[in-house]
Parts: sequence; C-alpha cells; structure tokens
Amino acid sequence: MKTDSGKPTAHRRAFMATGIATGAGLTILPSRALGAAGDKLNIALIGAYGRGRQHYHDLGTQNVVALCDVNREFLAIAAQEFPAAKHYTDWRKCLDHAGLDAVVICTPDHHHAFISIWAMNRGLHVYCEKPLGDCVAEARAVRAVYLKNKGKLATQHGTQRHAEPNFDRIAEMIKDGAIGELKDVHAWGNRTHDKTAYLPAAGNPPAHLDWEQWIGPTQWHPFNPDYLDERPGRGCLKWNMYDDFGSWQIGDMGSHTVDIAWNAIEADRPTKIKAFGDDVNPDVCPSALTAIFTIPPNDWRDEIRLVWYQGGPMPKSPFSPLDLSKIGHGAMFKGTKGILVADFKNRILIPMGKDTDMTYYTPPHKARAPIGGFMQQWFKACKTDLKTDCDFDYAGRMIETLMLGLVAHRAGKELTYDAKAGKVLNDAAANEFLSKNYREGWTLNG
Repeated sequence: MKTDSGKPTAHRRAFMATGIATGAGLTILPSRALGAAGDKLNIALIGAYGRGRQHYHDLGTQNVVALCDVNREFLAIAAQEFPAAKHYTDWRKCLDHAGLDAVVICTPDHHHAFISIWAMNRGLHVYCEKPLGDCVAEARAVRAVYLKNKGKLATQHGTQRHAEPNFDRIAEMIKDGAIGELKDVHAWGNRTHDKTAYLPAAGNPPAHLDWEQWIGPTQWHPFNPDYLDERPGRGCLKWNMYDDFGSWQIGDMGSHTVDIAWNAIEADRPTKIKAFGDDVNPDVCPSALTAIFTIPPNDWRDEIRLVWYQGGPMPKSPFSPLDLSKIGHGAMFKGTKGILVADFKNRILIPMGKDTDMTYYTPPHKARAPIGGFMQQWFKACKTDLKTDCDFDYAGRMIETLMLGLVAHRAGKELTYDAKAGKVLNDAAANEFLSKNYREGWTLNG
C-alpha cells in the first residue's frame, strides 16, 4: 500500500506469535454441493505460470474458471490452456469469483499463508505449494484455520514427491523395526546462494507487471528484475533466499526432504531447537545451516533428534564406502540395529553390529497401495472424503518445525519451545523472530 505521494507507508506487525488476527468472521460454506468423484471442481489458479504451469495437465481435468497472476503476459499464456477463465491480478478479488470450489496457490512464498487462510475462510478447498508459511506464526495460523474447518475442507501441501511409493515403504520399515529402535533422523539439501542484501532499485517495472501486487503483504522493496525468473518451476531460486520473500532451502527443498522423515516419524513440533551456520543477516536467509530439533515421543517411539543440513554441512557417513554427498537431497534414519539411507525414489537398509543380519526384518505382507497423482488425490478429497496425505495439519506442524530452525539461528542459542502456546520459553527476545512485519492494509486472517 502506498501513500498519495507514492512512497510506501510504515510497516506494522500484523499479529503476535502467540495468536492469530481475528478479521475472518464466519466461515462461508462452498456455493456448490460436491459428492461424486466425477463432478468437476471450479478452480482458481493463483500464480498462473512458473510452478502453476506444471499443473496445467492435472487442472485440465477440472474447470479452471479463474486465473490470477501479477504478470499479464503470464495470464495470456495460461489463457491459451484455459480460455474460458476470467483474469485477475489481485488474488483478493479472485477469491470472490462466483461459484468457486477450490484454489491452487503457486505464488511466491510470502503470499502462501495469506491466500490459504483467506480461501479457507471463504469455504474453499486449498492446494498450496510449499512452504505453507514463511515463518512460525504463519504456519501456525494456517494450521489453526484448517483445524477449525476440518471435516468441511480438503487441503493439500504441494510436496508432490510424497506420492513416490518410497515414502510409504520407508515409513513401514521404520515403524516395523527394520533399524531397531529409532534414535536420530538426518535430512539434507545441497543448494547454496551467495546473496548478501536486498537488491537496489533498477528502474520501473514493465507495464505488464503489477509490482505492487507481487510485493503484496510483505515489506516494500523497489523493483529489480533480478528478483524474477521466468523459467517454470525455477523462479523461486531468484527470490526465496531473501527474508521477506522466502526461507531459502529449509522452507523450499526442506519441505520435500524432511517430508521423507516426517511421514515416517509421525512427529509433533519440537521441544528444543538449536542451529548454527552462516552469520546472521537480516536481509537473507543463511546458505549454510545446520538445525537440530528435539522431537517429543509418541506412542511407538521415544524422543528423537531430527537434524536438517543445507548449503554444505552434511551428516557423517555411517561407513566410508557410502558417500552421502552423492545424494543431493536425502535422509538417513539411525537406529539400534541399523541405518536406512534414502532419497525420494531409492533406499538402502544397512544392518549394523557384529551379530546383526537381515533375518530380523520381514517387510509387511500388505504394503499400502501407491497414492497415484498427488493433485488427483486432492481432487478426489474435495469431492468425497476430504482426506489427503499432506493436509494443513500434517504440513503445518512440519513447516512450523522448519521455521523454528531459522528462529534458533537468529537467536544464536538453544531454544526451549512450547508448541501448544507457540512460544519460546527461555529467551523472550527470540519470540520476536516467530512472526513477520506486514504492510499496512494487509490482514493475514481476512
């Protein structure tokens, strides 16, 4: 939002980490009754190019009735696929399109929580690309609104690699005791960046780009074309290392890779977090980072450690012939009887100990059937049972955990966390890092 002089207004803190703004009012139910798997959903695609373009095939099986993008050239490309859809550049207006059933969100990360919450408040089913939120408070807010509407709405987090059968095979093996008692889980990614500050102003945005809407709720930054990348599915690598626009790899590929672990360990939010890596920089997220989470016990396992590595740091290989650095994005589960190393499609079980062999483990007689298409699972859920693998309860807990890694990195100390209250207990100042500042006029829970 700008003043009459054209200058950005002062920023404000829109909500505190321990609560959610209350601008929503009553939840509005969808305008159409769905129930048959053959019914077609009326969908708005918000973020019509980039990652959105990679969903055209699946979306073509439904009714795409609205397209929203801040780039009118991208809208024109999407219109070739969905010529009957109405066009919008402001997602807030798009959500009021008559007859909508659902939205697919493929915007830059700093819009994800806002659009998800606004859509659910209007009774719309939501598919949102990862990460679900850009800070702890956003992840908690999205999850809270979903839980309020659970039993009425279908949600899916865009961690589409979760549909790989390997995710379920890993979970089955861990729970069936393939490595004995689970102790530690490690996950990593290998991408790096070299940015040190927000980019300087570089002239006016092109006429086809609404920069005001691209910035949206976050703090104002002048236009620079180097924030943008027109390659489908790759644009995030130009902007998501900047703190106001993303959370770099812990939120990006961390959403995918930690999902391998999250699916297996059935975790709640951590009780303790510590992190270290690059020096703290308020403009950009760390490239190199190690974040260590203490995950509370559940009914089948004890307390465990979950460790995330990015930008160079890696876990120690269990034995020298195995070079973990050859696995660009992977996970390792360590137990009392063995180790399981995996990526999205592959896994290797390594028995450990002089008296250990493979005779102690028998795969389950009836493995779970493959999920199939990840978006197709969401389509079915919208029309029938509302059940998806990565709903906003599951994903909200995972993203809240990952964002706590950035909080601990900024705090520079081990933090004790109360997940129920959403509060750091041993460092009051660290609670300031749980939420973000938004521009005047933008409401998270709208």
